[in-house]
Amino acid sequence: MGVPPSRLTGSDDNIMDCKNEAACGEVAFTGNVTPILNEIKHALNSLIETGESTTIDLRAIPMAPGEMQQIESLLGTGEVTATINAMGSSTVNESKFAGVWLVTHRNNDDEILGKFIEITRIPSILESQTEDMRGALEALPQLLAENC
Repeated sequence: MGVPPSRLTGSDDNIMDCKNEAACGEVAFTGNVTPILNEIKHALNSLIETGESTTIDLRAIPMAPGEMQQIESLLGTGEVTATINAMGSSTVNESKFAGVWLVTHRNNDDEILGKFIEITRIPSILESQTEDMRGALEALPQLLAENC
């Protein structure tokens, strides 16, 4: 899934070089797009080497109009999308780079509460909670008794 980590170097295709207008379009930058992309690159390397996940809080970083969309455009869309509906909706979108995910949390009024880039094998919001699995384990015997 996604682009191999070797493509994140920026040396061949300018993915990580937002000084190149062809790679980034004609957006006025605050200068934070390139550091964010480089942070993703280093975090992905850390994930591969040590297994350590990283979360980047995009709403905590000052950005000019259009920069968030530019980051999303450069990261692209991968093969996996998930929506979670619990006290508002959360969407998890894999980028075209394996291990790099865009996670957005919204309230019931569809206002964005949080927007993150997670560099991880699987975003934590998608992992089953132990208590939920215990409930499922308790429910399965009745399902078996009623249907088998």
